[in-house]
Amino acid sequence: MAYLTLNGINKIYPNGYHAVHDFSLEIEKGEFIVFVGSSGCGKSTTLRMIAGLENISSGEMLINGVRANEMGPREREVAMVFQSYALYPQMTVYDNLGFGLTLQGVDEDVIDKKVREVAGILGLTDYLDRMPRALSGGQRQRVAVGRAIIRKVGIFLMDEPLSNLDAKQRVTMRSEIAQIHRQTGATTIYVTHDQVEAMTLADRIVIMKDGYIQQVGTPKELYFEPVNLFVAGFIGEPPMNFIRTTVRGGKANMAGVTYDLSPNLNKAAEYEGKDVYFGFRPEDVLLGKQEGCYQFQADVELTEMLGDNTNVYVNMPDANAILKVTPYEAPKMDEHIWFSVPTERTYLFDAETEMVIK
Repeated sequence: MAYLTLNGINKIYPNGYHAVHDFSLEIEKGEFIVFVGSSGCGKSTTLRMIAGLENISSGEMLINGVRANEMGPREREVAMVFQSYALYPQMTVYDNLGFGLTLQGVDEDVIDKKVREVAGILGLTDYLDRMPRALSGGQRQRVAVGRAIIRKVGIFLMDEPLSNLDAKQRVTMRSEIAQIHRQTGATTIYVTHDQVEAMTLADRIVIMKDGYIQQVGTPKELYFEPVNLFVAGFIGEPPMNFIRTTVRGGKANMAGVTYDLSPNLNKAAEYEGKDVYFGFRPEDVLLGKQEGCYQFQADVELTEMLGDNTNVYVNMPDANAILKVTPYEAPKMDEHIWFSVPTERTYLFDAETEMVIK
């Protein structure tokens, strides 16, 4: 039996706004699950329903096999880390970490032992006597995480905990959160709009759009086997390139050239006269004309040197694309180039349903 089960969860507000639609998911004990999607997709609302901070409009939530819909937040044995840290400004780091245990009436010696143990895990031992205002953003977030993990609860909930940090701090905190999860083995649900956080932290990712689950899978599954156009375009940086075209006789005109789609389209007759999206990832591109590939001509419009790679923005007849290449082979601005995409690295999506064509 799954540790946390969500069966057909819906959230409908009094004004009629349907924020979450039929959300169903089973989470095993010790899993690290990430909800990801654009702002307003329903991921934080779902997290708050799990925490008991929002009522569930319909559907059923089970924790360890027990219905939890009517339980209060404390009864659910969850701990939540918020985007805003939510530290007590008048308390030291030591008191912030131990406050929850104090409310539970835990013995002072036990509190002291646990506070120092958690502080050691999070690198906060030297800051226990400081007030939150004397800490950096990353240190405050560590205190917020520590205040959650010091309580031996069943589920940790994190709502965009790194969004207030700068880029370098986010990288550091990502690795720390991953390490904490390995050490504690806690069941964790993490909400973010940052796909890099999702891909690097998650055992499984839940991609949401407009309140609906689009796909659930491991980072590898979502990257290599997207089920629809949205997931394919959401996962990956830069996003997947798409060219809309019409199938005629198993072939399609793309960027001014007619290509045979039969390697990707086994049932070509079913799509005769229909529009499809031809997709390929920027990092799968090979510069020059390569055998066994779809070959395109393009004009370089812009290049972005990013250190370990260069993004090349190109124009083609009736299409644009982004190519991700090494800085050593990056073409120059306004250069006319050929690039190739291996047949096995391309995707087709039904333009009407936006679902992948197997």
